[in-house]
Amino acid sequence: MTTLQMGITMAMCTAATMLTRFLPFLIFSSKDQQPPEVVRYLGRVLPAAIFGMLIVYCLKGVTPFAGSHGIPEAIAIAATIALHKWKHQTLVSIAGGTVCYVLLVQLVF
Repeated sequence: MTTLQMGITMAMCTAATMLTRFLPFLIFSSKDQQPPEVVRYLGRVLPAAIFGMLIVYCLKGVTPFAGSHGIPEAIAIAATIALHKWKHQTLVSIAGGTVCYVLLVQLVF
């Protein structure tokens, strides 16, 4: 790709990302207009679905019979669950579990 093509690609990706992020706020900006039931439903169920997807993705390469036997992963999952029960904030839970795992893998195991 040339520099111009890379710049155009980045600009289009930025515009598409901004559009998908800002469009719901523009559509539902009036005080009396409520989002459709399907949007409210997705807002309730997607955080749990994303957590499930992250767990499957993160644990797909763990072999309990080799290496560290999945111990750092189990500790990081426990830390993530504890953080989520304590703070009830998805990003804090994910970030805390990630930091816990990285520290365990780099410093302990």
